[in-house]
Amino acid sequence: MRQYFQNAPAVAAVVIMLTGMFLFTANDALGKWLTGHHSIGQLVFLRSLMAFLTLLPFAYRAGFRRIFSFERPWLFLFRVLMTVIDTFAFYYAVSLLPLADVMTYWLAAPLYVAALSPLLLGEHVGLTRWCAIGFGFLGVIVALEPTTAMFTPAAVVSLLGSMAFGLVLISARSLRAVPGISMIFWQTFGGVVVGLLVVPTAWETPTSLEWPLFAALGMLAMLAHVAVNWAFKLADASIVAPFQYTQLFWAIIFGWLVFGDFPSAAKLVGAATIVASGLFIFLRERHVKSCKERDSH
Repeated sequence: MRQYFQNAPAVAAVVIMLTGMFLFTANDALGKWLTGHHSIGQLVFLRSLMAFLTLLPFAYRAGFRRIFSFERPWLFLFRVLMTVIDTFAFYYAVSLLPLADVMTYWLAAPLYVAALSPLLLGEHVGLTRWCAIGFGFLGVIVALEPTTAMFTPAAVVSLLGSMAFGLVLISARSLRAVPGISMIFWQTFGGVVVGLLVVPTAWETPTSLEWPLFAALGMLAMLAHVAVNWAFKLADASIVAPFQYTQLFWAIIFGWLVFGDFPSAAKLVGAATIVASGLFIFLRERHVKSCKERDSH
Protein backbone atom coordinates (compact mmCIF):
# COMPACT_ATOMS: atom_id res chain seq x y z
CA MET A 1 0.00 0.00 0.00
CA ARG A 2 2.99 2.31 0.48
CA GLN A 3 3.13 3.03 -3.26
CA TYR A 4 -0.34 4.59 -3.12
CA PHE A 5 0.48 7.05 -0.34
CA GLN A 6 3.92 8.17 -1.47
CA ASN A 7 2.49 9.63 -4.64
CA ALA A 8 -0.33 12.19 -4.42
CA PRO A 9 -1.49 11.75 -8.06
CA ALA A 10 -1.71 7.98 -7.49
CA VAL A 11 -3.88 8.51 -4.38
CA ALA A 12 -6.10 10.88 -6.35
CA ALA A 13 -6.30 8.34 -9.20
CA VAL A 14 -7.41 5.57 -6.84
CA VAL A 15 -10.10 7.79 -5.30
CA ILE A 16 -11.32 8.87 -8.74
CA MET A 17 -11.33 5.27 -9.99
CA LEU A 18 -13.35 4.15 -6.97
CA THR A 19 -15.78 7.00 -7.62
CA GLY A 20 -16.09 5.95 -11.26
CA MET A 21 -16.87 2.35 -10.30
CA PHE A 22 -19.53 3.56 -7.84
CA LEU A 23 -21.08 5.76 -10.54
CA PHE A 24 -21.09 2.92 -13.07
CA THR A 25 -22.87 0.61 -10.63
CA ALA A 26 -25.36 3.31 -9.59
CA ASN A 27 -26.07 3.79 -13.30
CA ASP A 28 -26.59 0.03 -13.70
CA ALA A 29 -28.95 -0.13 -10.71
CA LEU A 30 -30.99 2.79 -12.02
CA GLY A 31 -31.10 1.17 -15.45
CA LYS A 32 -32.33 -2.09 -13.92
CA TRP A 33 -35.13 -0.24 -12.15
CA LEU A 34 -36.18 1.51 -15.38
CA THR A 35 -36.27 -1.79 -17.33
CA GLY A 36 -39.26 -2.71 -15.20
CA HIS A 37 -41.21 0.14 -16.80
CA HIS A 38 -39.72 0.63 -20.29
CA SER A 39 -38.34 -1.42 -23.17
CA ILE A 40 -34.63 -2.11 -23.49
CA GLY A 41 -34.51 -0.19 -26.77
CA GLN A 42 -36.08 2.89 -25.21
CA LEU A 43 -33.75 2.65 -22.24
CA VAL A 44 -30.63 2.42 -24.42
CA PHE A 45 -31.83 5.25 -26.68
CA LEU A 46 -32.63 7.71 -23.88
CA ARG A 47 -29.54 6.73 -21.86
CA SER A 48 -27.30 7.21 -24.89
CA LEU A 49 -29.02 10.45 -25.88
CA MET A 50 -28.67 11.96 -22.40
CA ALA A 51 -25.05 10.79 -22.23
CA PHE A 52 -24.38 12.24 -25.69
CA LEU A 53 -25.78 15.64 -24.67
CA THR A 54 -23.65 15.54 -21.51
CA LEU A 55 -20.60 14.68 -23.62
CA LEU A 56 -21.00 17.49 -26.16
CA PRO A 57 -19.29 20.21 -24.07
CA PHE A 58 -16.30 17.89 -23.50
CA ALA A 59 -16.20 17.09 -27.23
CA TYR A 60 -16.36 20.78 -28.14
CA ARG A 61 -13.51 21.53 -25.76
CA ALA A 62 -11.42 18.68 -27.19
CA GLY A 63 -11.98 19.90 -30.75
CA PHE A 64 -13.43 18.14 -33.76
CA ARG A 65 -9.99 17.10 -34.97
CA ARG A 66 -9.64 14.78 -31.97
CA ILE A 67 -13.24 13.56 -32.31
CA PHE A 68 -12.64 12.55 -35.93
CA SER A 69 -9.23 11.07 -35.20
CA PHE A 70 -9.59 7.52 -36.50
CA GLU A 71 -7.09 4.72 -36.63
CA ARG A 72 -8.04 1.55 -38.51
CA PRO A 73 -11.64 2.67 -39.28
CA TRP A 74 -13.11 -0.82 -39.70
CA LEU A 75 -11.77 -1.93 -36.34
CA PHE A 76 -13.08 1.31 -34.82
CA LEU A 77 -16.53 0.63 -36.29
CA PHE A 78 -16.38 -2.95 -34.97
CA ARG A 79 -15.65 -1.59 -31.50
CA VAL A 80 -18.66 0.73 -31.65
CA LEU A 81 -20.86 -2.20 -32.72
CA MET A 82 -19.57 -4.42 -29.89
CA THR A 83 -20.18 -1.60 -27.41
CA VAL A 84 -23.81 -1.30 -28.55
CA ILE A 85 -24.30 -5.09 -28.31
CA ASP A 86 -22.69 -5.04 -24.86
CA THR A 87 -25.09 -2.29 -23.69
CA PHE A 88 -28.24 -3.96 -25.04
CA ALA A 89 -27.20 -7.33 -23.62
CA PHE A 90 -26.40 -5.89 -20.20
CA TYR A 91 -29.76 -4.17 -19.76
CA TYR A 92 -31.62 -7.19 -21.07
CA ALA A 93 -29.78 -9.36 -18.55
CA VAL A 94 -30.38 -7.07 -15.56
CA SER A 95 -34.06 -6.86 -16.45
CA LEU A 96 -34.28 -10.59 -15.67
CA LEU A 97 -31.41 -11.35 -13.28
CA PRO A 98 -30.06 -9.85 -10.03
CA LEU A 99 -27.56 -7.05 -10.59
CA ALA A 100 -24.69 -8.84 -8.83
CA ASP A 101 -25.25 -11.99 -10.92
CA VAL A 102 -24.95 -10.04 -14.17
CA MET A 103 -21.93 -8.12 -12.88
CA THR A 104 -20.24 -11.46 -12.12
CA TYR A 105 -20.54 -12.51 -15.77
CA TRP A 106 -19.25 -9.15 -17.02
CA LEU A 107 -16.23 -9.30 -14.73
CA ALA A 108 -15.16 -12.36 -16.72
CA ALA A 109 -14.40 -10.10 -19.72
CA PRO A 110 -10.65 -9.82 -18.90
CA LEU A 111 -10.49 -13.63 -19.14
CA TYR A 112 -11.73 -13.44 -22.73
CA VAL A 113 -9.12 -10.79 -23.43
CA ALA A 114 -6.34 -13.01 -22.08
CA ALA A 115 -7.65 -16.10 -23.91
CA LEU A 116 -8.12 -14.37 -27.28
CA SER A 117 -5.02 -12.17 -27.21
CA PRO A 118 -2.76 -14.85 -28.83
CA LEU A 119 -5.21 -15.25 -31.73
CA LEU A 120 -6.26 -11.62 -32.23
CA LEU A 121 -3.24 -9.67 -31.00
CA GLY A 122 -0.42 -12.15 -31.50
CA GLU A 123 0.53 -11.95 -27.82
CA HIS A 124 2.25 -14.83 -26.05
CA VAL A 125 0.34 -16.49 -23.21
CA GLY A 126 2.38 -18.84 -21.07
CA LEU A 127 1.27 -21.92 -19.19
CA THR A 128 0.83 -20.03 -15.92
CA ARG A 129 -1.62 -17.57 -17.45
CA TRP A 130 -3.48 -20.34 -19.28
CA CYS A 131 -3.98 -22.06 -15.92
CA ALA A 132 -5.30 -18.78 -14.47
CA ILE A 133 -7.66 -18.39 -17.45
CA GLY A 134 -8.93 -21.94 -16.96
CA PHE A 135 -9.42 -21.25 -13.25
CA GLY A 136 -11.41 -18.13 -14.10
CA PHE A 137 -13.67 -19.96 -16.55
CA LEU A 138 -14.27 -22.56 -13.87
CA GLY A 139 -15.56 -19.65 -11.78
CA VAL A 140 -17.94 -18.71 -14.63
CA ILE A 141 -19.29 -22.28 -14.66
CA VAL A 142 -19.74 -22.23 -10.88
CA ALA A 143 -21.53 -18.87 -11.11
CA LEU A 144 -23.87 -20.32 -13.75
CA GLU A 145 -24.85 -22.98 -11.18
CA PRO A 146 -25.00 -25.91 -13.65
CA THR A 147 -28.57 -27.23 -13.74
CA THR A 148 -31.14 -27.99 -16.40
CA ALA A 149 -31.92 -24.25 -16.37
CA MET A 150 -28.27 -23.27 -16.74
CA PHE A 151 -28.66 -21.82 -20.23
CA THR A 152 -31.68 -19.63 -19.76
CA PRO A 153 -32.04 -16.76 -22.28
CA ALA A 154 -30.82 -14.29 -19.65
CA ALA A 155 -27.73 -16.39 -18.85
CA VAL A 156 -26.89 -16.89 -22.53
CA VAL A 157 -27.30 -13.18 -23.27
CA SER A 158 -25.12 -12.40 -20.23
CA LEU A 159 -22.33 -14.60 -21.55
CA LEU A 160 -22.59 -13.20 -25.08
CA GLY A 161 -22.71 -9.64 -23.75
CA SER A 162 -19.66 -10.16 -21.58
CA MET A 163 -17.85 -11.61 -24.61
CA ALA A 164 -18.78 -8.50 -26.59
CA PHE A 165 -17.36 -6.40 -23.76
CA GLY A 166 -14.19 -8.50 -23.88
CA LEU A 167 -13.87 -7.72 -27.61
CA VAL A 168 -14.30 -4.03 -26.79
CA LEU A 169 -11.35 -4.30 -24.39
CA ILE A 170 -9.25 -6.18 -26.96
CA SER A 171 -9.97 -3.61 -29.66
CA ALA A 172 -8.89 -0.84 -27.28
CA ARG A 173 -5.41 -2.41 -27.20
CA SER A 174 -5.19 -2.08 -30.97
CA LEU A 175 -6.54 1.48 -30.97
CA ARG A 176 -4.20 3.02 -28.40
CA ALA A 177 -3.48 6.02 -30.64
CA VAL A 178 -7.17 7.01 -30.82
CA PRO A 179 -8.04 9.74 -28.27
CA GLY A 180 -10.28 8.55 -25.45
CA ILE A 181 -12.81 11.30 -26.14
CA SER A 182 -13.19 10.00 -29.71
CA MET A 183 -13.91 6.45 -28.52
CA ILE A 184 -16.50 7.61 -25.97
CA PHE A 185 -18.11 10.02 -28.46
CA TRP A 186 -18.68 7.46 -31.19
CA GLN A 187 -19.71 4.55 -28.97
CA THR A 188 -22.29 6.85 -27.36
CA PHE A 189 -23.45 8.07 -30.77
CA GLY A 190 -23.76 4.42 -31.85
CA GLY A 191 -26.10 3.79 -28.91
CA VAL A 192 -28.23 6.78 -29.97
CA VAL A 193 -28.50 5.59 -33.59
CA VAL A 194 -29.27 1.92 -32.85
CA GLY A 195 -31.61 2.84 -30.01
CA LEU A 196 -33.47 5.24 -32.31
CA LEU A 197 -33.94 2.43 -34.85
CA VAL A 198 -35.34 0.09 -32.21
CA VAL A 199 -37.35 2.42 -30.00
CA PRO A 200 -40.37 2.99 -32.31
CA THR A 201 -41.38 -0.65 -31.78
CA ALA A 202 -41.96 -0.16 -28.03
CA TRP A 203 -42.16 3.48 -26.93
CA GLU A 204 -43.84 4.43 -23.69
CA THR A 205 -43.69 8.09 -22.75
CA PRO A 206 -41.83 8.51 -19.45
CA THR A 207 -43.65 10.14 -16.55
CA SER A 208 -42.62 13.51 -15.10
CA LEU A 209 -40.60 11.58 -12.49
CA GLU A 210 -38.94 9.26 -14.99
CA TRP A 211 -37.57 11.96 -17.31
CA PRO A 212 -35.10 13.17 -14.63
CA LEU A 213 -34.17 9.53 -13.98
CA PHE A 214 -33.36 8.98 -17.65
CA ALA A 215 -31.32 12.19 -17.61
CA ALA A 216 -29.48 10.95 -14.50
CA LEU A 217 -28.88 7.60 -16.23
CA GLY A 218 -27.03 9.26 -19.10
CA MET A 219 -25.12 11.70 -16.91
CA LEU A 220 -24.01 9.00 -14.47
CA ALA A 221 -22.69 6.87 -17.33
CA MET A 222 -20.80 9.78 -18.89
CA LEU A 223 -19.36 11.00 -15.58
CA ALA A 224 -18.24 7.45 -14.81
CA HIS A 225 -16.40 7.25 -18.17
CA VAL A 226 -14.78 10.64 -17.52
CA ALA A 227 -13.70 9.55 -14.02
CA VAL A 228 -12.13 6.30 -15.25
CA ASN A 229 -10.28 8.03 -18.10
CA TRP A 230 -9.06 10.69 -15.67
CA ALA A 231 -7.84 8.04 -13.22
CA PHE A 232 -5.84 6.28 -15.95
CA LYS A 233 -4.23 9.59 -16.92
CA LEU A 234 -3.16 10.34 -13.35
CA ALA A 235 -1.57 6.95 -12.61
CA ASP A 236 -0.39 3.76 -14.28
CA ALA A 237 -2.95 1.12 -15.15
CA SER A 238 -1.16 -1.24 -12.74
CA ILE A 239 -2.31 0.97 -9.86
CA VAL A 240 -5.89 1.81 -10.80
CA ALA A 241 -7.14 -1.12 -12.92
CA PRO A 242 -7.53 -3.65 -10.06
CA PHE A 243 -10.09 -1.34 -8.44
CA GLN A 244 -12.56 -2.13 -11.24
CA TYR A 245 -13.56 -5.18 -9.24
CA THR A 246 -15.15 -2.97 -6.56
CA GLN A 247 -18.12 -2.85 -8.95
CA LEU A 248 -19.10 -6.28 -7.69
CA PHE A 249 -19.20 -5.00 -4.10
CA TRP A 250 -21.47 -2.12 -5.08
CA ALA A 251 -23.63 -4.42 -7.21
CA ILE A 252 -24.24 -6.61 -4.17
CA ILE A 253 -25.05 -3.57 -2.01
CA PHE A 254 -27.41 -1.99 -4.56
CA GLY A 255 -29.03 -5.33 -5.35
CA TRP A 256 -29.67 -6.01 -1.69
CA LEU A 257 -30.88 -2.54 -0.67
CA VAL A 258 -32.88 -1.61 -3.79
CA PHE A 259 -34.14 -4.91 -5.17
CA GLY A 260 -33.91 -7.26 -2.19
CA ASP A 261 -31.53 -9.60 -4.06
CA PHE A 262 -28.51 -11.28 -2.54
CA PRO A 263 -26.19 -13.62 -4.46
CA SER A 264 -26.34 -17.33 -3.76
CA ALA A 265 -23.33 -19.12 -2.28
CA ALA A 266 -22.45 -20.48 -5.74
CA LYS A 267 -22.57 -16.98 -7.25
CA LEU A 268 -20.30 -15.64 -4.50
CA VAL A 269 -17.80 -18.49 -4.94
CA GLY A 270 -17.87 -18.10 -8.72
CA ALA A 271 -17.43 -14.33 -8.46
CA ALA A 272 -14.51 -14.70 -6.04
CA THR A 273 -12.87 -17.19 -8.42
CA ILE A 274 -13.30 -14.88 -11.42
CA VAL A 275 -11.95 -11.87 -9.51
CA ALA A 276 -8.97 -13.84 -8.18
CA SER A 277 -8.16 -15.13 -11.67
CA GLY A 278 -8.52 -11.67 -13.22
CA LEU A 279 -6.29 -10.06 -10.61
CA PHE A 280 -3.67 -12.80 -11.01
CA ILE A 281 -3.61 -12.37 -14.80
CA PHE A 282 -3.32 -8.60 -14.47
CA LEU A 283 -0.53 -8.76 -11.88
CA ARG A 284 1.25 -11.44 -13.91
CA GLU A 285 1.17 -9.23 -17.03
CA ARG A 286 2.44 -6.33 -14.94
CA HIS A 287 5.33 -8.45 -13.62
CA VAL A 288 6.29 -9.71 -17.07
CA LYS A 289 6.19 -6.17 -18.47
CA SER A 290 8.36 -4.80 -15.66
CA CYS A 291 10.89 -7.61 -16.18
CA LYS A 292 11.11 -6.84 -19.90
CA GLU A 293 11.60 -3.15 -19.19
CA ARG A 294 14.31 -3.91 -16.65
CA ASP A 295 16.10 -6.27 -19.04
CA SER A 296 15.98 -3.66 -21.83
CA HIS A 297 17.91 -1.27 -19.59
